[in-house]
Amino acid sequence: MTPASRTPPTGEDQRGSGALARGIHILQAFSAETPALSARELMAATGLPKPTLFRLVTTLCETGLLRYEETDGRFVPAPGLARLAEPLLARIPIRQLAFGQMQALADKVCGQVSLSLGLRLDLVYTELAQSRDCPTVRPAMGSHISLSRTASGRAYLSALPPDQAERYQRQLHARDAAHADWLQGRMIETRRDLAERGFCISRGDLHRQLEAVAAPLRTAANAEEVHVFTCTVPSFELKPGQLLDDVGPRLATLARSIEAALGALPSPDA
Repeated sequence: MTPASRTPPTGEDQRGSGALARGIHILQAFSAETPALSARELMAATGLPKPTLFRLVTTLCETGLLRYEETDGRFVPAPGLARLAEPLLARIPIRQLAFGQMQALADKVCGQVSLSLGLRLDLVYTELAQSRDCPTVRPAMGSHISLSRTASGRAYLSALPPDQAERYQRQLHARDAAHADWLQGRMIETRRDLAERGFCISRGDLHRQLEAVAAPLRTAANAEEVHVFTCTVPSFELKPGQLLDDVGPRLATLARSIEAALGALPSPDA
């Protein structure tokens, strides 16, 4: 449909799109940290009035996206949400292509190797390989990743177009100026490490006992999406210098091999 052939939205269309946006806002209130929410908590998270909230959650329950747990009076995501994610996961061939190498690296270093996918200022886990001997808690697939406190997040920010990365920095500065200043310094290190080593590092920035390396990649399949490979290892499993001299180069090699297989795009700075 060309712009000239579009008809202005009717009042009914506008009401429908508004309801859809509010319904999505409700679903976005749930996370790995808050997998169950009461009606009161949903009202606080979304700002929706009680009648509107109940009308929308009733529809979400009827369509299999939410479920009401009578035992504790809370709403929880239902299997219908997982079905909505299936088309996204199915169209990410990198998951199937990379998993064998991810698992081999995880076993080699007794850690986790994760794959995450980002769009604009949102970065989530899409695949994970973990050594049987690694005690680190497995993150839930689809859970959000901190853009400032993780190697994954900073690798992702480095791969974004400058205007998007700057927008995140401004938003963070408005919330926490000291943390934004800290991140600005870490991003200088991140970009330097990526240019010189092909990976960036995190030494306990999110969890004190975990160290990580990360490498971003962009493929020709979708220029707007950025994937990030990350290897996380408990600090007590690492020998001196192992993170920089062994784990990081292995992860960078994994990322570059997958880029070559998929067809990589040049970095935004290229």
